[in-house]
Amino acid sequence: MALLSTLGMPVAQAAQPLLVTIPQLSPSSQEHASYFPRLLRLALEQTQASDGPFEIQHHEQPMSGQRQFVELKNSGAINVIWDGSNTRREAELLPVRFSLLRDLNDYRVFLIRKGDQARFRAVRTLTDLSRFTAGAGEGWPSTDVLRANGLPVVTSVNYEQLFAMLGARRFDYMPRGVYEAWYEQQQHSGLVIEQTLFLHYSVPFYFFTSRDNPALADRIERGLRAALADGSFDRLFRSIPSFRRSLDEIHAGRRRVLELELPPD
Repeated sequence: MALLSTLGMPVAQAAQPLLVTIPQLSPSSQEHASYFPRLLRLALEQTQASDGPFEIQHHEQPMSGQRQFVELKNSGAINVIWDGSNTRREAELLPVRFSLLRDLNDYRVFLIRKGDQARFRAVRTLTDLSRFTAGAGEGWPSTDVLRANGLPVVTSVNYEQLFAMLGARRFDYMPRGVYEAWYEQQQHSGLVIEQTLFLHYSVPFYFFTSRDNPALADRIERGLRAALADGSFDRLFRSIPSFRRSLDEIHAGRRRVLELELPPD
């Protein structure tokens, strides 16, 4: 009778996994950028017992940074991105206030053309640097910082195209996060890393969700803080070769540091 009495009862449905869609990784950023999906997975795993299962997928089409911003703002094809923060991003998206890169994003080296190192050895000040033209992505927070400090910038909406533009002398140097430049240089044989300079400014690097999805932002933040507490965040951070190399470069003290001011709000 006990068995028969259950036949008319609805069968409990397994919890549907939370679907998290993120951007594709660009070919020139594969080595270091793979850290961010891995970190996102770690954060969601930390909260799986309390918040349920999840699935992470990459969007099927590559997107420019501007397109990612618009899609996320409008709760479109993706629901998490990672990027440097600025006033506009924090007004229109929902930042997960946990620094993903510590201070690695604060230091910039330059990708330059082979044979151009001698031109940069004479740079001592921002005034000296302003005689050169930088290349950067349209809409990147770093682009706003460069312009706010009087540095000429040529932009492109296409990240991969910037490397070809540098090789074609459309601009003189491409500031890159110290953790980004090593792998990018390996992918573009005509470029090298400038040896004498750092740009330094503090821009936190966060995960972002749509402002319509505070539950996802909250889950990610709780997971990141749990990963920090149990040491798994540090283990993942130190597992990235370019991160370890970048920390060594920052602490070596071999480069002249040019300080940049952040744009006013």
